[in-house]
Amino acid sequence: MPDIGIVIVTYNSERHIGACLDAALASGAEVVVVDNASRDDTIAEAARRGVRLIANSENRGFAAAVNQGFAVLNCPYVLLLNPDSVLQTSLEPLRELCDMKWSAGAGGCLLDAEGKPQTGFMVRELPRPIDLILEVLVLNRVLPKNPYNQRYRALNLDYSRRQPVAQPAGAFLMVRRAVWEELGGFDESYYPLWFDDVDFCRRAADCGYFFYFTPLAVVKHTGAHSISSIRVELRQLYWYRNLLRYSARHFRPLPFRAICLAVVTGSLVRAAALTVAERSLQPVAVFGTVMRLASRCMVFGWREGGALPR
Repeated sequence: MPDIGIVIVTYNSERHIGACLDAALASGAEVVVVDNASRDDTIAEAARRGVRLIANSENRGFAAAVNQGFAVLNCPYVLLLNPDSVLQTSLEPLRELCDMKWSAGAGGCLLDAEGKPQTGFMVRELPRPIDLILEVLVLNRVLPKNPYNQRYRALNLDYSRRQPVAQPAGAFLMVRRAVWEELGGFDESYYPLWFDDVDFCRRAADCGYFFYFTPLAVVKHTGAHSISSIRVELRQLYWYRNLLRYSARHFRPLPFRAICLAVVTGSLVRAAALTVAERSLQPVAVFGTVMRLASRCMVFGWREGGALPR
């Protein structure tokens, strides 16, 4: 029985899953695919390779699907691997770092289609209120070299050496099962994705655990293929909802309300800019919903349930 398992969550991943699975199986790890009601031939591609397959009848979201995968594996080390990621190296460097004292897990180097490291994505610091405020106010996009953005996206990190880091990307992240069970896995309320891995890393840090980065474990990563299956307006709603959920859980009331105010302000800017650029009132409707949610949170605090569509 392999001591490394791999969980791959799929959603309309037909174009990518074949290469991902071929490399994952070649690693010698035990592989399980959890499919979130794909409408293409993703399931057929997985079944053709004989891997363990969980086919959900509805899209349960990334966090819930990852938890399903963990539940059917007994391996002490489990790798979360996106279906648009193809392993280029052994997984041993990740396992070695998982065995470090107080290690929760480890991530490696993600290369884009041109073979360039995906800096700014593959490792980040855990966000502080100021980081999220600058993000929703679009200032990180306008002034990407500001010191807060440099820190948050770990743009000055020396990626040539292994080291402790706060938040490796969930697209390529090995986790110790013992820590996963202690923390209760991913929080499934972060539906359908975004901030679930950030929340997990935050909870691990709060318990005294560390994550590590190593340049010796490498995948080629296309990125964002599942996101393109979600309607543009829903992407905005889901991202802002989960940002507010995360902020409410991990920040004090005053910084949380400052983030809410920044969301309202930034949404006004984005709605105006997109309305002009797209010559459509659709952005007004989308960001109007976001602003109503943020305004309610600013007054009443975070309340679960029913705010946005699933």
